[in-house]
Amino acid sequence: MAQTAVEKILAAHAGRPVRAGDLAIVDVDLVMATDGNAPLAIRLLRHELAGVGAVDGSKIVLVIDHCAPAPNEGAANLQRSMRAFADETGALLYDAGEGISHVLLPEQGHARPGLLIVGSDSHTVTYGAVNCLGTGMGSTDVAVAMATGRTWVRVPETIRVELTGSLPDGVTAKDATLALVGMIGVDGATYACLEVEGEGLRSLDMDARFTLANMSIEMGAKCALMPVDDICADYLSERSLEPVEPVWSDPGCEYQRVVELDLSAVRPLVACPHDLTEIAAVDELEHQRIDFAFVGTCTNGRLSDLERAAAVLAGRRVAPHVRLVVTPGSRTVYSEALRGDVIATLVDAGAIVTPPGCGPCVGTHMGIPGDGDIVITTANRNFRGRMGNRNASIFVGSPETVAASAIAGYVTSAAEVALEVTV
Repeated sequence: MAQTAVEKILAAHAGRPVRAGDLAIVDVDLVMATDGNAPLAIRLLRHELAGVGAVDGSKIVLVIDHCAPAPNEGAANLQRSMRAFADETGALLYDAGEGISHVLLPEQGHARPGLLIVGSDSHTVTYGAVNCLGTGMGSTDVAVAMATGRTWVRVPETIRVELTGSLPDGVTAKDATLALVGMIGVDGATYACLEVEGEGLRSLDMDARFTLANMSIEMGAKCALMPVDDICADYLSERSLEPVEPVWSDPGCEYQRVVELDLSAVRPLVACPHDLTEIAAVDELEHQRIDFAFVGTCTNGRLSDLERAAAVLAGRRVAPHVRLVVTPGSRTVYSEALRGDVIATLVDAGAIVTPPGCGPCVGTHMGIPGDGDIVITTANRNFRGRMGNRNASIFVGSPETVAASAIAGYVTSAAEVALEVTV
């Protein structure tokens, strides 16, 4: 019987055939945990789960990214416990300053086709861009996976997303992703696998695909998967990685539903406070003032994202009343941006560049907005309190839109800023 890609991957890890809706115990290839959840998982391993199993450190990656560097004594001590655990077990630790987990794992070759990775962060779904089944779990499930090398899952149904056409000039994968969120809704793909394919996908580079996969969780998806085509294969080969077991759905397999998105019809979009489904075209907003602009996060903190923001900001200055914060997604991204003129361009325009990591996104330190502040960010969420202050309002947009808005002082597009300069 024809199978979906997610059914095939989970069957391989369960050691038996599975279908959508089945419950299965599956072997895990890698467990990832960040400083947001790892300390609790480690505590569970040391106490409640003591003696359950021998921890295999070779299958564990720890990342200090949410509060990096530590802003206070409490965070510093929690991070200290992660370092001690890595020393004891041989787990791989990416310490503060190395970057965001969901940028690092694909970048460093941990996320590969056909693998199953569970992470302590919901945006573990990002790894689907390289045909890797990544999914987020709570600290208890993560601790059990660390102790046993296994976890339980209900096999998801699959929603196929068919991309057609190609993005117009000045329109990005973030705009396409927001359009898709608007179509599916924040719970329209709950516990489903979002399978993305079509001739439109072949017009998107890997950074664009990571953006789309990253926000599949914002539609409720359990995971996302994309095929290994030439673009993905080149990305893997650059990291000296051969596909482990590239997996894709059989013709005639059963989908929950099929959603079509014509990329050529997408235009610059933003999600308005405080709901990702409140999607508006940028040119429809009437000079909505902003106070704070942020480029970064696991959604749009890669080199191409910084380059796009810098291209808009080149030769211009951030509006006097706006703070612009830029956070590279990893040390590698930061280093490459420094070797070119990207960082210099951003700084000359008035940006504050922070160490690689999550930065202001989660609202734990570095860039918390004030009461009444209007924020525009390249992040993936805009609910109340997301950046650390329930009395702030958050717009979500592309790097180009965020950069253009920082210049204008209100929500606008890169094309509009360019037009104002030339007129």
